[in-house]
Amino acid sequence: MFDRLSSSQEDLESEELREDTDTTGCTRIGDCQDRQVVSVTGTLRTVTQRPRAGVPALEAELFDGSAALDVVWLGRRSIVGIEPGRKLIASGRVSMSHGRRVLFNPKYELRPLGRE
Repeated sequence: MFDRLSSSQEDLESEELREDTDTTGCTRIGDCQDRQVVSVTGTLRTVTQRPRAGVPALEAELFDGSAALDVVWLGRRSIVGIEPGRKLIASGRVSMSHGRRVLFNPKYELRPLGRE
């Protein structure tokens, strides 16, 4: 109990996200390796439109309490429901780009609102 009171809000949220990863059976982002096919879950921290090679791309940072991963949808300017603070499950092949884990055009499942 004392540990919870003395922990920062960010630490508490990270712990909660790690527990969510365990209950869904998804791989922790921190454990993902290059070229591995995974399902990961977490909360979208940022969502930006960032063109890649002249092609529109929607890019989001997914955080699960262990690490962050970039989720990129090529050819999209926006997707309904993809917004900061939303929880989702994403599946695909992890690649490394500039030292960061990235999922390009993943299958995804939005988690229901109200569970946050």
